Amino acid sequence: MSVPIDGFCDPRFARVRDVFESSFERLRELGAAIAFSLDGETVVDLWGGHLDRERSRPWQRDTIVNTYSTTKGMTAICAHQLIERGQLDLDAPVAHYWPEFAQAGKESIPVRWLLTHQAGLPAIRAPLPESTIFDWDAMASALAAEPPAWKPGSKHGYHPMTFGFLVGEVIRRVSGQSVGRWLRNEVTEPLGADFHIGLREAEEARATDLFGSVIPSKRARSADATPGRSAVRFKGPMADFMRDMADPSTLVGAAFNNPPLRRNTHNTHEWRRAEIPSANGHGSARALARIYGALSRGGEIDGVRILERETIDRARREQVSGPDVILGGFPIRYGLGFMLGSAAMPFSPHEGAFGHAGAGGSLGMADPEARVGFGYVMNQMRPSLTGGATGFAVTRAFYEALGAG
Repeated sequence: MSVPIDGFCDPRFARVRDVFESSFERLRELGAAIAFSLDGETVVDLWGGHLDRERSRPWQRDTIVNTYSTTKGMTAICAHQLIERGQLDLDAPVAHYWPEFAQAGKESIPVRWLLTHQAGLPAIRAPLPESTIFDWDAMASALAAEPPAWKPGSKHGYHPMTFGFLVGEVIRRVSGQSVGRWLRNEVTEPLGADFHIGLREAEEARATDLFGSVIPSKRARSADATPGRSAVRFKGPMADFMRDMADPSTLVGAAFNNPPLRRNTHNTHEWRRAEIPSANGHGSARALARIYGALSRGGEIDGVRILERETIDRARREQVSGPDVILGGFPIRYGLGFMLGSAAMPFSPHEGAFGHAGAGGSLGMADPEARVGFGYVMNQMRPSLTGGATGFAVTRAFYEALGAG
């Protein structure tokens, strides 16, 4: 059965189109899009597949989709704009901007550690009602009262949901605007980039549902599952992570599931309209490639500047690296709000590349050495800690075509 593929691909990157097209059969994509910007020019902008499991509705040019933690990169950009403008100091205590935060031994935690996942606040451990995820003030108050799970600054551990509320509340206190509003006013509208944290009604109508889950069912994870019949076997960090993630009594489980999220929460009106700056950004691959394309060129594209080169260089400078205590000990390098390229996160052949991956596989990336911006979004989620197979497959093909693979 042929899969509809549409869009534009510079002939130099024909192999990228081939790899993308093959992913629908080889990697069982349902609907997806990829885009590459090279020195400010869009050279690949492809989309294909379907919006539904029945494969009756093709993915459209203006389809947008929830990108989960790829959203964190957009939130980080907002924070860096405030830092650049002198309104936010990386080394000032969070409590300087958010006085209520100075509880439970957190009075000296600097803003920097919120961006580097070192604050020790990956989870709220007291059980919260499901609806709390949509209540900004309740989430901020719970985090202000939460004691750190480890000595702040002593180690790093991914803050999957709390990152957005922690960084977002500082942005709100400093700017007087929510993250979604700041992003729209200062980043996406000036760039003409179709990415949103908190969807308006017209935008919501263009959003595809997400299918599948990053957490396999208990039967699928079981060692007793019949081989070849949905058995999913993980080893090493991924096995530890999946085991703990499914157990809300663990710190890892609470980090991902408190407040609890139903299997299809991400497809609800409430999720799409809310602002959850760590996890519910909706956008297109084209938007990610344009935003990261600007960052790859020193912060400017088509006469629109979103950050200065010095700010970008600071943002992508390594702050911490090594085993992540939340992600099963998986080795991750972090800059200031961004994941950095590594063997575990192969954004590009250049170590200076940076960006963010999202649950299920989405990915946004900037490579200043090659002046490349990239975006990949999809609606079929896969178990993954570091981005999806399709995203990395098409980037490999792209760099091979550039002669840098």
